[in-house]
Amino acid sequence: MKVAALTLLAAGSAAAFAPSFLSTSRQSTSSLSMAKDDNEMSQALPFVKRPKLLDGSLPGDVGFDPFGFGGADKVSLMNMREAELKHGRLAMLASVGWPLAELWDKSIAGFLGLEPALTSTGASPSLLNGGLDKIEPDYWIIVASIAGLAELSNKETKDAKDKMYIPGDCGFDPLGLMPKDKEGVMAMQTKEVKHGRIAMMAILGYVVQEALYRAPVTDETPFFFKSFL
Repeated sequence: MKVAALTLLAAGSAAAFAPSFLSTSRQSTSSLSMAKDDNEMSQALPFVKRPKLLDGSLPGDVGFDPFGFGGADKVSLMNMREAELKHGRLAMLASVGWPLAELWDKSIAGFLGLEPALTSTGASPSLLNGGLDKIEPDYWIIVASIAGLAELSNKETKDAKDKMYIPGDCGFDPLGLMPKDKEGVMAMQTKEVKHGRIAMMAILGYVVQEALYRAPVTDETPFFFKSFL
């Protein structure tokens, strides 16, 4: 039953952020095209008109903003896109780190002669699960320092590129994964946005499931975590 619920949740989230392929017609500068676009229906919610600011030019844009979080102008939209990317990146890291901690923390802690950081039920420490008091202050200092360095790098890139700056660009691509051509860049950015959105939904699923059942997510849905680890 729980596995079915998670499957439905994943399917719903995937449907909400359905693929948005590159479309040159949306970027037309003619007044006729603009007038037509203003009345275009949302791809994610086809029974309502798409928000005016979401014209399809941003990676992963399928006209999904039912609560108007994007704001009333382009500046607000870009700020929210920046926030979405950063939250998505953190969620992608957390969606992997959370279950891995539940699977391996006791073994690693025992090997190093340390106390496990998991809760009494074996769940990852969090605000709802408790157990955050077990985390050493040094850890938080390291996390805050890394976050600060990332923000400084982001600001330097933003200042250097000025109008050419792309939201979320921290100048970090050590493996050279970002393509050089415009279409490739758009496709890679779209992948990152959509993977980040799925990861945020996954973290929400972890939190809700462990809060309701008071057991590690790796035990509640072992099919996803223990079948290949």
